[in-house]
Amino acid sequence: MVETVEKNFAKIKEIVCEILELEEDEVTDEGLFNEEYGADSLRAIEILGALEREFGVVIDQAELARMSHLRGVYDVVSETAGWAK
Repeated sequence: MVETVEKNFAKIKEIVCEILELEEDEVTDEGLFNEEYGADSLRAIEILGALEREFGVVIDQAELARMSHLRGVYDVVSETAGWAK
């Protein structure tokens, strides 16, 4: 189970970094996308769409407020996908 969590988190980080055009070692779990990495609302929508495609889920756009950093993105995707914590 820990391996799956790590694998899913790594995939989410990969997607986020690709869209934000950042290296994975530049992004921390709690780093704020907008304030620290210069992401705009369009990038947030791109991240949401990519996650939906990758994990086969539908994420309510109201969740974007919680998806301001990597940990928040993982929490929203895991809740939406029904992954055990």
